[in-house]
Amino acid sequence: MIRLTGHDLTIKDVVAVARKNEPAGLERGAAHAVDAAAKYVRQLAASPEPVYGVTTGFGDLATVRVSADDARQLQRNLVRSHAVGTGEPLPEEVVRAVLLLRANTLAAGRSGVRTDTIELLVDMLDRGVVPVVPEHGSVGASGDLAPLAHLALVLIGEGEAVYEGARAGGGEALRRAGLKPLVLEPKEGLSLINGTQVMTAIACLALHDAEVLAASADIIGAMSAEALRATDVAWDTKLHQTRPYPGQLRVAANLRALMEGSPIVASHRANDPRVQDAYSIRCMPQVHGAVRDSLAHVRRVLEIEINSVTDNPLVFPEIGRVISGGNFHGEPVAIVSDLATIAVTELADISEARIERLMDPHFSDLPPFLTPKPGLNSGLMVAQYGAAALLTEIRLLATPASIHSIPTSAGMEDHVSMGVHAARKFRHAVRLAADVLATEALVAAQGLDLLGQVPAAPVASARRVVREVSPRLEDDRSLARDIARLGDLIRSEVLLTSVRQLVRELA
Repeated sequence: MIRLTGHDLTIKDVVAVARKNEPAGLERGAAHAVDAAAKYVRQLAASPEPVYGVTTGFGDLATVRVSADDARQLQRNLVRSHAVGTGEPLPEEVVRAVLLLRANTLAAGRSGVRTDTIELLVDMLDRGVVPVVPEHGSVGASGDLAPLAHLALVLIGEGEAVYEGARAGGGEALRRAGLKPLVLEPKEGLSLINGTQVMTAIACLALHDAEVLAASADIIGAMSAEALRATDVAWDTKLHQTRPYPGQLRVAANLRALMEGSPIVASHRANDPRVQDAYSIRCMPQVHGAVRDSLAHVRRVLEIEINSVTDNPLVFPEIGRVISGGNFHGEPVAIVSDLATIAVTELADISEARIERLMDPHFSDLPPFLTPKPGLNSGLMVAQYGAAALLTEIRLLATPASIHSIPTSAGMEDHVSMGVHAARKFRHAVRLAADVLATEALVAAQGLDLLGQVPAAPVASARRVVREVSPRLEDDRSLARDIARLGDLIRSEVLLTSVRQLVRELA
């Protein structure tokens, strides 16, 4: 059980709830702070003092007063009016992550909602009620208003949700799950839709997957290095201590462990006329390492974000104040999502360079296009084309979204983050990059087979994983299914887990 306090949620928790149905619940201590803030908001709603979103309209309508008698209708109208999303629904795992993050930020006790509201979010998670949330509609300014409004509709018995695999009206889905919809109290509608939880949920899941790719890239890169009869001198500890980036040191250590005791390396160490290898091999610690350091920064930002209060205004009953500000702005998440996409692009870029090198007999000393019968067979020639096509699309995704601001709400919201755009691009780039790495794994395994020498034990283990789903290529056949299966093995951590059994320090 993951206990929500608003302060100590981890990305590992997000993945566990979103993908593995780990249960969650509101921490009892947090409930006291939540109740205190809700009580204070009810007092404000009954007073003549103007409080944004409680006794006023929203956005550019903040100067319009709303009577206490209309407080509930104000919140209901807010949710309904903001649910203008379009496009395909977000994946269920993303929506589950959003439900968790929304519950956690409300658990901090600064939003003024009741514990009943948080508990309904948690109950929806635990009973499998997944709101239908369209993927388009957020500009990431007051957070993810439109998609969060679609989520909030289900809490009031409207909108749509998926329950037990069937799509139904929100109220019907709640009823089937044994739950009752809410009647929104003052500020609760605003608190449910104001925040960065959609962009952050997408980015958290994508980051987990990108970190899996980064570790897998070291394994697959070592396979390519062995197939190309590369030297291991470039992984030397003393070399990397002179430029001690954490990621670079980690990747160099991984490569040393992956190729330790390699008979292939030993066989050409004494009489190899080559002084050094091409950059795609020699500079793996520097490039893969820079990717890892970038992803580490992304992780630091997201771990702050998932434990932040991104509502507005925030409630501080202990000092008798409600403070308006801009914690909902998605800029931190947008920028790091763009950075992460650039990092993943580089991981795919250097992988494709290794694929090309393995294909060319001028560089590899292997048969052209890695086929035993070149000419009659094309071998893996067009697999490299596919990787090039994927890389081009990933490069297009690497164009930042966070630089594209469009004013909204009559100019009140005159700078926006486009955070969901950035996070969705990140997620898509990770999926495509996995297929580039899958292609490299296929190509490297074929190169090792044709080389006919024994690689280091961890590399041999990785090749066995490849061969479980993709037999050695003797004559031309369609390789589409092989690449798809290998991509799934990378994404599901099968390749990584297999090699970690031999190299436990692999990180």
